[in-house]
Amino acid sequence: MKGYLGIDVGSVSTNLVFLDEGGTVREALYLRTNGRPIATVQQGLSEMSGCLPARTVIRGVGTTGSGRHLAGVITGADVIKNEITTHAVASSTLVPGVRTVLEIGGQDSKIILLREGMVADFAMNTVCAAGTGSFLDQQAARLTIPIDSFGELALQSTLPVRIAGRCAVFAESDMIHKQQMGYNLADILAGLCEALVRNYLNNLAKGKEILPPVVFQGGVAANSGMKKAFEKELGFEVIVPPHYNVMGAVGAGLLAREKMSGSMPTGFKGFRVAGTEFKAGGFECDGCSNLCEVVEIYEESDVIARWGDRCGRWSGSLTREEKIS
Repeated sequence: MKGYLGIDVGSVSTNLVFLDEGGTVREALYLRTNGRPIATVQQGLSEMSGCLPARTVIRGVGTTGSGRHLAGVITGADVIKNEITTHAVASSTLVPGVRTVLEIGGQDSKIILLREGMVADFAMNTVCAAGTGSFLDQQAARLTIPIDSFGELALQSTLPVRIAGRCAVFAESDMIHKQQMGYNLADILAGLCEALVRNYLNNLAKGKEILPPVVFQGGVAANSGMKKAFEKELGFEVIVPPHYNVMGAVGAGLLAREKMSGSMPTGFKGFRVAGTEFKAGGFECDGCSNLCEVVEIYEESDVIARWGDRCGRWSGSLTREEKIS
């Protein structure tokens, strides 16, 4: 079998997918990053290798997410793209005709407007944690309920409580206040979902025209309470697509498929990367008053990447060394 790998390295999760030559998702992995992106990518490659038939040929690899450059140099990726591009490609492929993408991940959220299959506008929220997966995880843990049951319990509400959702601190304080007043858990959870949806729409969608079909993706899309709250606020159906929690990786894989569809050889280093020793180091450059913190990525004893310098003195020199060799 021949196909393509997509890898999405985020702050909370690291996701890997394998697409066949037709672009169909054959395998998908969702792993917790746990602050160790290199080790998690290696773990994912090891697990993916075990899922695929013997002698599977990887024709291309794409990476995305906040750790896309790190994952790219480790694996030898052919395509390294930002999250907006990969999420847009995945959603428009899996839900043809989609015009609005609502994406909420572990640490950030984004909205993407598509018109005629092209990205017309987008916005990202990387400042406030309210509404993200990590915040919902925290509240579920505080209430001692499994995160998988959060949405199901919220759907049991008959009268959602009004919760202040302007930020994570206010939302948690208001939830505690409502609990102490005696409101039941289902109404509080439903009220929280509605508050977080208002926060999302007021911050990210302000001034933007949200048109159906609307796709809801990212890890938080598993929360049926959030889906219902979006539908109540918007007034029309919100679609949760297949592979909603690994859409960035799907998009990266599709872009790799598009680029490598010819006879171009892939730069993928192979699944052996799972057993290779990688480490990150760094130093402070004293070449000028900027005092840039330069990060170095080592494969065994060799430096394979540098970044962090503003002038290109170090990253540029590595590029020249690669060209010479």
